[in-house]
Amino acid sequence: MEFGEILRGLRTSAGLGIKRLAPDLGVSYTYLSKLENKDIRPSEKLVRRVARYFDYDADRLLMSTGRIPEEILEILREHPEEAVDYLRQRFSRPQSSKAQKRG
Repeated sequence: MEFGEILRGLRTSAGLGIKRLAPDLGVSYTYLSKLENKDIRPSEKLVRRVARYFDYDADRLLMSTGRIPEEILEILREHPEEAVDYLRQRFSRPQSSKAQKRG
């Protein structure tokens, strides 16, 4: 699920209108509308603000924007082969033919 969908779900579940939520997050309601409609991508700072506001997992919300949390990137950098192998085994994704040829 993408950030805009999650944001809209959190907002509506809390019974908040877009014009009510925007000032609490320090943005305009038109900006929130663009986020919910996937017209723009939020900054990491805003993602963390939204996570705090709704008590939502910040890393999951960050990943919904296509970004990877720094802690995860560090693991991938330090242990690339083990991390990729684990993820493939855990989630049953076969290696692509390119990856098999390189290996």
